[in-house]
Amino acid sequence: MQPQTRRSRWAAFAGVVAAGALVLSACGGGADSPAEGGEGAGTINVGVAYETTNYHPSNTSSALAMGTNWHVVEGLYEFDMSNYEIYDALAAGDPVEVSPTEYEITLRDGAKFSDGTDVTAEDVVTSIERSNAEGNLYASFLSFIDSVSAKDDTTVTITLKQPFTLLKERLAVVKIVPAGASDEDLTAMPIGTGPWKYESITDTDITAVPNEHYNGKFPAGAAEMHWMVQKDDTARTTAASDGTIQVMEAVPAENVDVLKNAGLTVEEVPGFNLPFLLFNTTKAPFDNPKVRQAFHMAIDRQKLVDNAMAGKAKVATSFLPESHPNYKKAETQFDYDVDAAKALLAEAGVEPGEITLLTTDHPWITNLSPQIRTDLEALGFTVNVQAEASASLYSNNLDVEGTPTFDIAVAPGDPSVFGNDPALLMSWWYGDNVWTQKRTFWQTSDKAAFDTLSAIINEATTLEGAEQQAKWDEAQDFLAEQVPLYPLFHRTMITAYDAEKLDNVKPIATTGIWLVGASTK
Repeated sequence: MQPQTRRSRWAAFAGVVAAGALVLSACGGGADSPAEGGEGAGTINVGVAYETTNYHPSNTSSALAMGTNWHVVEGLYEFDMSNYEIYDALAAGDPVEVSPTEYEITLRDGAKFSDGTDVTAEDVVTSIERSNAEGNLYASFLSFIDSVSAKDDTTVTITLKQPFTLLKERLAVVKIVPAGASDEDLTAMPIGTGPWKYESITDTDITAVPNEHYNGKFPAGAAEMHWMVQKDDTARTTAASDGTIQVMEAVPAENVDVLKNAGLTVEEVPGFNLPFLLFNTTKAPFDNPKVRQAFHMAIDRQKLVDNAMAGKAKVATSFLPESHPNYKKAETQFDYDVDAAKALLAEAGVEPGEITLLTTDHPWITNLSPQIRTDLEALGFTVNVQAEASASLYSNNLDVEGTPTFDIAVAPGDPSVFGNDPALLMSWWYGDNVWTQKRTFWQTSDKAAFDTLSAIINEATTLEGAEQQAKWDEAQDFLAEQVPLYPLFHRTMITAYDAEKLDNVKPIATTGIWLVGASTK
């Protein structure tokens, strides 16, 4: 397999859906703090910014579950999330090419699940089939697979629909779990082959301990790890400052100095994480790309970055962030220009009226809505803002049966938790899945445009080098022209940790905390 083009530029980039708010219960460091004097002793306490009830490795899209599962379940291949370099995990080596559309992969010798049972090729087959099942959010990542079978107990044969140059990267999406595990058990508390194993999962706390059967490259570096659910930014900052937690996810920009003054190391990594503006393309006037472009042009995105994000983000000039190795500045740009936006509306024959702006209740998203409302009202619209928990926003407004009635929505997203190849990132929101079928409805409202983008992406995955990059460029230009869903900006991800108590913590550019290979001192 060839490395992705412009890989070296990804070092700058490095490295969905949760709701509700929890307040940190009163507790201090004490016995729960990492023990001094020896690698692998004590506890690592992590403050996380999201919550979930779904840990199923074959279908979760939760920022929390993705981050904790990195430590518990493995794929055949895994990413080092700090730089997206891919390494052999459950696989003993690279896929062996039998033909351009057939590969064989051998399992790591002696690999066992955390319950002590051997990993077999049948477990791999079942896991891939679970992830690639019709209707699964992961299916668009794996649609290039025609079939998978067990050649013998430790060898898997994968047959592709066509040549595909990103096989290892995509197989990293699939986490291997026992063939006989029920969906209920996997949702509640999966078992895997990673360096850690879950001990308990509650609404507010996830505990893992070392997997004594792990024989891979990165054994657990502490006696225990806790992920404490602290969605409230102030609670998480307080817990980091007083030593209750040693690692903090999603540091608010305004709290960076507070944490540094408390003795913590704070690192910033530019990322793909973004707020997107999503349109109901079945509803006039949002069925017109010119109108969608006008809305983007009417929003002062730099002002959003400067004020709501304290400068810790970069205005989107393409679907991919500038730090991505395959970035190309799109031909269509949305520099703030109210007059130009009004001209686009006039060209489309649109008279501004009353609209509803839906948002999730994530604090950093709700902080964006006042300015967005003001900017769109300057365009002539009357804007009603409706903030809801993510689960409610999707289930009550977007993922509904019948004709959708909503107008536009602003919400966060970051499929780079699954990988960083452009086809994966694009297929998350623009593939043959729930996003285009039940959220933007772009697959049916403008099938010709949907098919055009799908063809560009599909061809790109059969190519390499400059030819592949030319297709990524084409896709970025096309998305900026169509914008059924499109980023306002890309965030800088900020992580804080106690370097005096932990070794080898690697901040990442996406949601979640990456502590594979980290240890207590």
